[in-house]
Amino acid sequence: MLVIVVENAPPRLRGRLAVWLLEVRAGVYVGKFGKRVREMLWRQVQEGIEEGNAVIAWSTNAESGFDFETLGENRRMPAAFDGVKLVSFLPEREEGDTADRLP
Repeated sequence: MLVIVVENAPPRLRGRLAVWLLEVRAGVYVGKFGKRVREMLWRQVQEGIEEGNAVIAWSTNAESGFDFETLGENRRMPAAFDGVKLVSFLPEREEGDTADRLP
């Protein structure tokens, strides 16, 4: 299983994803492909996301049964904890806060 979720993605990227995957909700694409196609699709997302953000999740033999990667600015960031990939939250920005977020 493969899931890609995009936010604020340009229409041309959304159209490209819709060629390969089923869009079950706005910006949520699902399908079942191997590693080669998954990597090709993720490269297209990386090249076309512009100011948006994205996450890809896929089935794997990991202990959790899946793995994921993120792209772009988002409060949810992957964090490794004892060999398990979890999600950490960055603090919300206050109005007028010009400090850069952590990568």
